[in-house]
Amino acid sequence: MNIKNNFFFLIYLLAMHSMNAQNALALLTQEKQFVAGSTILLEFKTRNARKYQLYCTNSYGSTLLNSEINKDTLVFKIPKYISDKTGVVGWKIVGLKESISGKFKIVPKAKPVLLESYIGPPSIEAGGTDFTMLVVIPTDDFDNPLKQYTKVGIKHQFMTSEKETNIFTNNLIAYQTIFSPLKSGRMILSAESLGLNSKEYDVNIMPAIGTNFDIFSKRNHAYADGNQITTFTTSIIKDKNNNIVSDGTFVTFFITNKKGNILKTSGTTINGIANAKMIHPDHQENWRIKAYIAGISESNPLEISYTKVIETFDVHFSDTNRVLKVGPLKSFMNQRIPDGLRVTLSIYKEGAFVNNIFKTTNDGFVTFDLDPNIYENGNYNLEVTAAGITQTFKTKKLW
Repeated sequence: MNIKNNFFFLIYLLAMHSMNAQNALALLTQEKQFVAGSTILLEFKTRNARKYQLYCTNSYGSTLLNSEINKDTLVFKIPKYISDKTGVVGWKIVGLKESISGKFKIVPKAKPVLLESYIGPPSIEAGGTDFTMLVVIPTDDFDNPLKQYTKVGIKHQFMTSEKETNIFTNNLIAYQTIFSPLKSGRMILSAESLGLNSKEYDVNIMPAIGTNFDIFSKRNHAYADGNQITTFTTSIIKDKNNNIVSDGTFVTFFITNKKGNILKTSGTTINGIANAKMIHPDHQENWRIKAYIAGISESNPLEISYTKVIETFDVHFSDTNRVLKVGPLKSFMNQRIPDGLRVTLSIYKEGAFVNNIFKTTNDGFVTFDLDPNIYENGNYNLEVTAAGITQTFKTKKLW
């Protein structure tokens, strides 16, 4: 009988020891939610003086914490690099046969100390189809975004209009797309959340692309003197919403002459108007002008004519016919042609082209000197061309 009682007593002692081992730690901390930045302690009731380690993990990483013993209480202090950041923190006591684990949540503070705000693009096109986006992230003093559905007020001012709309944070951020108005100008934006205001942001509302336009010409006279300037001007170029296009819009003027050759000049807009200049031709000519904003819009065609200023001119030969003096060349008021008019001497021998010599007028005259080292003695055909007028001299003997 004593043997039997001793056996049962031994079984009881083993069971009690096992129960004591399993219940060596008991969680005392009941809170499941903490505010970021607060001191977080996990306390356990302990039956022994043994130290333990706590495996702790959150979205930023994992770490092992050592315990402290205060009488019969085991304490784990959560470090600030964990307690300052919001999110769910999981924990587990290391080294137990039967695990003791749990989790708690860290939430942001109730009020923000900073509104992280971003806007872009900073320039958009007028017309209601382009937009910018304002992104706002209210954060506490530990840089934690505030809780879901925190209200954010968006204020914007444009011309005489001021309005405010409310949005709410979702997945840590609040954002709003802001479409452009029809008119160009500058829009001012700001944000506010729980009494905290952001800085002021500017968005430039730029004119849209230009529509078709008209062109005009201005000149002192219509004579082809190769000296005066013709100025080409556009009408005020506007977009589809009647906004004047941005300064610096590049306009190219293409000029087609009677032979089908194309000249080109260009200008940039100031207050919607572009100007470009072209020197007059040096002979009778008809021009057809059309202007383009490349790939965007074009002008009406414009046609202008230039009247010849020279009907004829004199050519004087030296005794050996090697020196030719052309002039005086006279313009439309019988005045000497301005300096710089091009005169061409074409030289032919026995029907074959030899050379062209180009010179420009000085005080109404041009002189050609035919070097005997280049042009041998003999008979030549000579053509002198100035202002579109050509005079031909056949069988001129050079000696």
